[in-house]
Amino acid sequence: MPQTEPPNRALLSEKLSALAALTHERPVPLGEVAASLGGNAAHLLNFILALPFVIPLPTAGLSTALGLVIAAGSLRLIQGREPGLPAKLAAKTLPAGFLSKLLRASRRVVLVLEKLLRPRLVRFAGAARLHAALVFCAALVLLLPLPIPFSNTFPAWSILLAAAGLLERDGLAILAGYLVALAGVACLFLAGCAGAGLWEQIRGWF
Repeated sequence: MPQTEPPNRALLSEKLSALAALTHERPVPLGEVAASLGGNAAHLLNFILALPFVIPLPTAGLSTALGLVIAAGSLRLIQGREPGLPAKLAAKTLPAGFLSKLLRASRRVVLVLEKLLRPRLVRFAGAARLHAALVFCAALVLLLPLPIPFSNTFPAWSILLAAAGLLERDGLAILAGYLVALAGVACLFLAGCAGAGLWEQIRGWF
C-alpha cells in the first residue's frame, strides 16, 4: 500500500508565499512569524531561518541572531517542551522586506525540495528530539562569527535538511543533514589544523 503524503508537503511553498504576503513589506516580529505558521511551526521556522545561508542573499550580521533563534527553539524540543520562543527573541524583528526577498530568492530551492521529499525511513524521522539535537548543534555553529569560508553553509544546510525531513517525515533527508554536519565538522577541523600550522610558521619567521 503506498504511503500517504504528509499534509504539509504540497503546501510548503504556498505557506511561505502566504507568509511573505502577510508581512506587507514591514518589519515583522519573530513571534508573529511563528504564530502565522500554524502546525509544525518550529520546523517551518527553522527551515525559513536557515534559507538565507544556502542561497545568494546578503546575510551580514544575521547569522548570530538567526542561529540563536534556531538554537533556542530546538532546545525546547530537546527538552520535550512546547515549541515556542522566549519572549525576548519573539520580540526581535526581521527587517522590512526581508521575508519577501528571502522567499522570492529561495523559491527554486523550495520547489526542488518539494519534488524530492517524501515519507521515507519514517521510524527514523520520528525521533524528533534526537534530530532537534542535531539542529541545536548546527545552530550553535551558525551563530558563531567564524572567519572561515562556508562556515555558515554547512550548518545551514544541515538545519534545512533536518527541518524539511521532519516536516515531510523523510528520514533520508534528515540523514543527509547529519552527513552534511559531519562534512562541516571535518572542514572546520582541517581549517583549524591549517590555521595552526600557518601560525606556527609565522612565529618561526620571528
